[in-house]
Formats: sequence, C-alpha cells, structure tokens
Amino acid sequence: MNSFSNEYDTIEKLIYEEGLKINALHFHPDLDLMLIVLSNKKVLQWAISSSLRLGQATLEQLHNYRLIGKGAGVHWPDLDEDLSLKGFLKEEIDRSLREIKSARIV
Repeated sequence: MNSFSNEYDTIEKLIYEEGLKINALHFHPDLDLMLIVLSNKKVLQWAISSSLRLGQATLEQLHNYRLIGKGAGVHWPDLDEDLSLKGFLKEEIDRSLREIKSARIV
C-alpha cells in the first residue's frame, strides 16, 4: 500500500489546489518589463533583466516561448531558459513585503 501524500507549501497549494496557472506573457523590452497574465485574471510584473538569458534576448526570442506543466512554467527553447510560476509568485510576495517594510520606515 502506498501512503504517499503531497505536502505542498503555500505557493504550491495556490498553484495546484486552486488551479492557478500562467495564461500568457507580454513583453516590453524598452521598459525591461514582462507581464505574466494568470488564470485568475491577475497580472504580475517582472523585470526581463532578472534573467540573464532573457535580458540578452531579442524580442523574437522572447516571443518564442511555450507554457509547460499546464501553465506552471515557461520554456524558451531558443534561450534554453525555464522559469516557474512559483518563482514569479515568490518574487511578487518578496517585492510586496519590501514595499510594506519601506512604507513603515518612512
């Protein structure tokens, strides 16, 4: 008998139990900005330069991506780069916490 059970962390629970996924990406290299459109209609902002490979990519290479893991990640075959929804969400949480901290200091 297999007694395996999945123990998700909070972010994984959001992704897998709530069915959150990436629906699309939009790129604005002149602003160093990638918009990540989620299945719940929320949009995350991410600096393209946060990834060395993406930061050095052409717009054509950026647009050549495919969603992997049913929208749990993104793969750029031309760049050999993979990024995850979990990583994007973690960065968004970290950024929000930094903003809260700096608002308290002021």
